[in-house]
Amino acid sequence: MNILMLGNSYTFFHDLPARLAGLTGAHVESNLRGGACLWQQLDPGDDLCKKFETIFPSVKWDYIVLQEHSRGTFEFPDKFFDSAKTLCDMAKSIGAVPVFYATWAYQRGGKFITQMGLDHDEMFRAINVAYHKAAKDNSALIADVGKAFYTHPAPDSLFDPDGSHPSAKGTEIAASIIAKVIGENEAANGGNGK
Repeated sequence: MNILMLGNSYTFFHDLPARLAGLTGAHVESNLRGGACLWQQLDPGDDLCKKFETIFPSVKWDYIVLQEHSRGTFEFPDKFFDSAKTLCDMAKSIGAVPVFYATWAYQRGGKFITQMGLDHDEMFRAINVAYHKAAKDNSALIADVGKAFYTHPAPDSLFDPDGSHPSAKGTEIAASIIAKVIGENEAANGGNGK
């Protein structure tokens, strides 16, 4: 099985691709940059796009995991939904299954949420609604990591000290949820991914 992960630091913190590979036994590659939005994977003027154009046709991908900027879903919804559709269409055109890695709201009371003047509950709802809409609109899978963070009995343990990025434990949860979604899809489709 081959998995391509597109995203930013929420994916590369504590090496989520390696953890996902360990849980699934898959070959996992990534195209990541801190602070990146999904639309940048498609912008010909962006180095992220140049790398994507090399990686995408290089392997027969079974799953493509899509992770948006922490605020991209609600600050730039048109760009998010447009790029989500394009990337899902591209994935399906090669027989790959798109998976949205739905992320979380910044840590309640943490540095990022305080500096940004955001409300934790509102941020969670905005992100969650957007990812679920993108998954439904594009017939994609969703790994609802953000909900797991939101409902976790000890949510502070899932965050890096900056209150935005995942801790090692948070990354482990993300990897296990993504692996579970992929595993369930494989089981439902006889290991064919589709």
